[in-house]
Amino acid sequence: MESFMFLGFDLDAWITIATVLGMFSIMLFTKWRSDMVFLGAIGVLYVTGVLDAKEAFSGFSGTSVVTVGVLFVVVAGLMHTGVLQWIVKHLLGAPDSYSKAVVRLMLPVAALSSFLSNTTVVTLFVNIVKMWAKKLGVAPSKLLIPLSYASGMGGVCTLIGTPPNLIISGLYEEKTGEAMNILTTTIPGLFCLAVGVLSVIAMRRLLPDRKTSENAFEQTREYTGELLVPSDNPHVGQTLGEAGLLHVKGSTLIEMYHYDNVPSPITENEFIMGGDHLVYAGQIEDILEMVETHDLVSANQLIFTLDEKEANNYRLFTAYVTFGSSLIGKTMNSCSFEKDNNVIMVAAARLGERIKEAPGNVVLQAGDTLLLICPKHFNFNTASLSRDLHFFESEDVPYYGHGTLISSAIMIAMVALSALGIMPLLQCAFLAAAAMLVCRCCNMEQAMKAINWEILIVFAGSAVLGLAIQKTGIAECLANGILNICGTNPIVLMAAVCLVGTFVTEFISNTAAGAMFFPIMYEAAEKLGYEPFPFLVALMISVSSSFATPIGSPTHMLVYGPGGYRFSDFLRIGLPMNFIILAANIFIVNILYPLTPLH
Repeated sequence: MESFMFLGFDLDAWITIATVLGMFSIMLFTKWRSDMVFLGAIGVLYVTGVLDAKEAFSGFSGTSVVTVGVLFVVVAGLMHTGVLQWIVKHLLGAPDSYSKAVVRLMLPVAALSSFLSNTTVVTLFVNIVKMWAKKLGVAPSKLLIPLSYASGMGGVCTLIGTPPNLIISGLYEEKTGEAMNILTTTIPGLFCLAVGVLSVIAMRRLLPDRKTSENAFEQTREYTGELLVPSDNPHVGQTLGEAGLLHVKGSTLIEMYHYDNVPSPITENEFIMGGDHLVYAGQIEDILEMVETHDLVSANQLIFTLDEKEANNYRLFTAYVTFGSSLIGKTMNSCSFEKDNNVIMVAAARLGERIKEAPGNVVLQAGDTLLLICPKHFNFNTASLSRDLHFFESEDVPYYGHGTLISSAIMIAMVALSALGIMPLLQCAFLAAAAMLVCRCCNMEQAMKAINWEILIVFAGSAVLGLAIQKTGIAECLANGILNICGTNPIVLMAAVCLVGTFVTEFISNTAAGAMFFPIMYEAAEKLGYEPFPFLVALMISVSSSFATPIGSPTHMLVYGPGGYRFSDFLRIGLPMNFIILAANIFIVNILYPLTPLH
């Protein structure tokens, strides 16, 4: 087996290549959980002997992975003491032009994303931006893409702002024994951010002017509900006119079908039979009132709709169908989602227009906005729900007080201690997390709930993937190939690898892209005779610069539904943004970190 060679790669290398390609294909074309895909890839590399046990599971003990896990606790303290909400409330203001609005939005978002999860920041800002846009008389679609872009560009400004920075810096420390400063990418990141803000303003005509799905609901003030006539209903055998079900308060009967699912004519003389489905459009309160006054039930017969008819016993939630959701291509009537989660979908909207069809019959697509009736104390943060839908509402209303100041001070101290080199980042993070708990900025349960284990597994798996690429000689071979194409010009080499990294990260996790390209960039720089440090700084920025597709970043997915966007909207403005930020990245990195020959 050791003598097997094909195209310059041995068997271990081909197993690694097949594993990587298979893994990325699964993530692109299936709805499998990314953490399970990464665990499967680790298993393949271990079982086939490409990596030994210590190597295969080294990612889980890596300092960068542990740092990310501990930082989740720090963020929980900031969230539950209201620091982020206070910042949002006091920073946006009332600008008198679109250009000023973009600046007032993107700079605070970028600043927060430099130290916190950009997904957390965007989730916090989405509803605020939608309300703010109405106040300014601007379509939310003009501001939500800039919101997502700002979170990505802000994340690269510190080592803790985005996972690729942590994983690349961690791998660099393992290779060289030298730790990067937490502010290594701050100045190049700020330069790229400034270029990005100006580019968004200059290309604002490329941003679409879309109606949002919420506007569709608000403008019609109508929702759609599907009700069922039980077999023991007193109106069975009567006509719609006799039963008073044709003309009802605040609602209109828009569809009726019997047990054979064939639509029936909607006239006063149409007879009612047990099992009939009646679809009404109107005020949700009036539709639910009919459940009581006419002895009807919801078509999916959820318990709370039968027993809790008063308005104070249910809540309306807006949710967005996520990319990769198991609901895509299905209708609510064809699956058990509503029954399993005790919710009713009463309306759906797509691309800013309410879908005028029985909710249970709507074939769902990624980005669809759903209006759901849920029990009053509904928990929408369960793992199963979050994989299919994203909710922006939250019952956790923070209290501003001394905890707000304490958690802010803890965060500032953590960054200062690390930036000044007094303590390694991991030690600072542990102290900050402990301080958050001791000072009661968050409790133990909130801290544990804040840890995103899926992200940690992907993070650890990405590190192992990079190790396999390096160990099997794939990185060296690819580095040689790039050198053959790019020649001996180091700037051309840097730009070429960053260009490929920028476009690869449009389709795969930026963490995985960072781990995959680290050994390639490192090997290529060394073979050319230069210190890899500046090359890796440029790589950090490039693998987090995905602007052209809504699947390029989780934050793009978060704004896709609320903005009423189409896939092409991101491509139109994002493609030029990719090249603009790439050029800015290469330019500023080479000024701040001049290329140095190896000693």
